[in-house]
Amino acid sequence: MNHFLDIHKTDAADLRAIIDQARITKDARQGRPKAALDDEQPLKDRMVALIFEKPSTRTRVSFDVGVRQMGGQTMVLSGNDMQLGHGETIADTARVLSRYVDMIMIRTFDETVLTEMAEYASVPVINGLTDRTHPCQIMADVLTYEEHRGSIKGKKVVWCGDGNNVCASFIHAAGQFGFDLTFTGPAQLDPEEEFVGLARKAGSQIIIERDVNKAVEGADLVVADTWVSMHDSQSSKERRHNMLRSYQVNEALMAQAKPDALFMHCLPAHREEEVTSAVMDGPQSVIFDEAENRLHAQKAIMRYCLGS
Repeated sequence: MNHFLDIHKTDAADLRAIIDQARITKDARQGRPKAALDDEQPLKDRMVALIFEKPSTRTRVSFDVGVRQMGGQTMVLSGNDMQLGHGETIADTARVLSRYVDMIMIRTFDETVLTEMAEYASVPVINGLTDRTHPCQIMADVLTYEEHRGSIKGKKVVWCGDGNNVCASFIHAAGQFGFDLTFTGPAQLDPEEEFVGLARKAGSQIIIERDVNKAVEGADLVVADTWVSMHDSQSSKERRHNMLRSYQVNEALMAQAKPDALFMHCLPAHREEEVTSAVMDGPQSVIFDEAENRLHAQKAIMRYCLGS
């Protein structure tokens, strides 16, 4: 049994195998030649619990569809359904759920909810997102880049904006997949030093550059994310907009990157805020391939968790 909790907690060889499996899974689904799976329905007669303390579109739909395509069934539970950590401890919830289901995906706020769930569950647990990391998204991003441009090893990725949970997992991936990452954003929103240190220790170049134009020079991939979350207050939203306005990804900024550079955004996006529609809908954008690849990457992650 394997959990999938974070990219930096998963062996690099296993991460590469997941990406390769995702390509095979996608090709097989689309009927491409030479794409075959030993077992097309590894979740046949199995039940997967999908727990959402945080609301979701892509995570919910992609996991639900993925489980069904692999022959399994899903049980979707909200935080209100379970009252995680309130009426019952996380540990007890994990023990009970393990008697009913064959796998657990959880999308939550506090990272400790995820880690405690994994510690006490006797079935695989997958991190669908926490306030600290978002590994499934970045596995889809690596898959997307390699579909379009080949190996991501040695490439320059530039993250524009807030050093948030998605950025954190990108930094983890830099260390595990061997690419370099430049963060450009205000100092107040820098990524965690711990994660930067881990990637640097693994041999990746992680650079903090305040000048957004300088940061994007020579980039192979430019990535942005929303500046605000649905839980931010109005005053917080205004403050963050003021801090981040100069880090908007627009056509002029993309022109500083390599001519064949790609643009990614995990969605949902606030058009004309962190990124312009001209970039989102432009020839360098692969955002909808990226969204689709959540499905294929997560199916491969579930296979990994099953040991298949």
